[in-house]
Amino acid sequence: MTEHPSSDSHLITIASGKGGVGKTWLSVTLAHALAGLGSKTLLFDGDLGLANVDIQLGLMPETDIGSVLSGRASLPEVVTPFADKSGTTFDVIAGKSGSGALGSLSIPALQGLRDGLRDLTASYDHILLDLAAGVDPAVTTLSDHGGRILVVMSGDPTSLTDAYAYIKLAIGRNPSANISIVVNNVPSKRDGEKAYEAIKRAAEGFLKISPPLMAIIKSDDKVVDAIRAQMPLLARHPQSEAAENVQALAARLMD
Repeated sequence: MTEHPSSDSHLITIASGKGGVGKTWLSVTLAHALAGLGSKTLLFDGDLGLANVDIQLGLMPETDIGSVLSGRASLPEVVTPFADKSGTTFDVIAGKSGSGALGSLSIPALQGLRDGLRDLTASYDHILLDLAAGVDPAVTTLSDHGGRILVVMSGDPTSLTDAYAYIKLAIGRNPSANISIVVNNVPSKRDGEKAYEAIKRAAEGFLKISPPLMAIIKSDDKVVDAIRAQMPLLARHPQSEAAENVQALAARLMD
């Protein structure tokens, strides 16, 4: 395992202002890709109330974040390991789907959860937080950990607007927030570049920041097939174009 820096740079929030941009799929695939590169990785399903990381992985966890929030277990006690047929492994903390009460936790409870994840950084090279779409208090509080934030957007104009809203709020809470952009599910690299340029112009013009582009992930029918099969893309279609795009993103994060 690599030596951890003194900052929280090994904590990575996967966020989006809008649902339907492939955020959870990206979180699952990126965790798998990082693990394949030798990173000890934990994927935390922070979409409190509408969790589905375990479904995409075909996991049936015995415990989930609900046990932590009710005081019956600690975060390390609800970790579920995932392993593919090649032996690549990473850990998962499953969410509790369908429990709306979890989405309305108090700020102190959310801060306690965030700090608990920080405590786990001693045991992992990367901890990925797959958070709910939008800008509600659960998302903004869990994102405020001093690590990296990957804002996922598509080429859809409403995705750009909502991504900007998330970035504006994150910068308002922490002007030095480490925000980067991932453009997902676009027909071509050029389409991804156009979407990135649009969000970059908005951020530079109104927020006086220039978030870098971390990855463009092209549309790929193999992604839908993998989700339907409840298997990670890298296990089912490792040679697909989208898989290669996410592996390139993982390699950048390993630098």
